[in-house]
Amino acid sequence: QVQLVESGGGLAQAGGSLRLSCAASGRIFSNYVLAWFRQAPGKEREWVAHITSGGNTYYTDSVKGRFTISRDNAKNTVYLQMNSLKPAAPAVYYCAARNVGTFTYDYWGQGTQVTVSS
Repeated sequence: QVQLVESGGGLAQAGGSLRLSCAASGRIFSNYVLAWFRQAPGKEREWVAHITSGGNTYYTDSVKGRFTISRDNAKNTVYLQMNSLKPAAPAVYYCAARNVGTFTYDYWGQGTQVTVSS
């Protein structure tokens, strides 16, 4: 079992930055693929980025060059550095974890809200 707790959300201005953190507890953190998703009101949850156990990173097109996902296995924490934020409706950002070799995210945090004002 893996427990995930996000933090770092809040209000930011367009063009600014926020860093989200997700602390994990439970099973061996380094074996998991870790991801960030987001969901705006009335919309489906969408994948934002993920990082493999080997440190390879992948991003949805809309955040490439602006967001950076990283992990610190010693601290059991995954981060999402968000720069050059664009005005958007509030969205809840979730971190998630899945075992290497699987395609379903089995573990989810409770989410942290991000609002970007213009």
